[in-house]
Amino acid sequence: MKAKVILMSAFTISVMTGSAFAGAGTGTSALDDPQKMSPFFTDAGMKTMRSGDEFKKAWMALTEEDRASMKKDCADKTIAKSHDEFCKATRDLAGNN
Repeated sequence: MKAKVILMSAFTISVMTGSAFAGAGTGTSALDDPQKMSPFFTDAGMKTMRSGDEFKKAWMALTEEDRASMKKDCADKTIAKSHDEFCKATRDLAGNN
C-alpha cells in the first residue's frame, strides 16, 4: 500500500512538473507586451497603427534586443498571424534600420 502511494505521488509530481516546463518554454510574445507595443499605435486600445515616419521613430527608439525579439516573433507564422499589420510594417523597414 505504501509503495502504491509513493508511486502515485511520484507520477503526480512528474505530470505537474512536465506541465510547468511545457508552459515555461512557450512564454509570451514581445508583440503581446502593451508597454513595448503602445508606441506603435495612436490609441489606447492599440487598434490604429501609426504611419510611416512615426512607426519608424518608435521602432528606432527600441533597444536592439527588443527589435530582434520582435523580428523573431514576426518570423513565427503563428504569432505573426495575429499581428499581421505590425509585422508587415517591420518587414517594410527591413534594410532601413
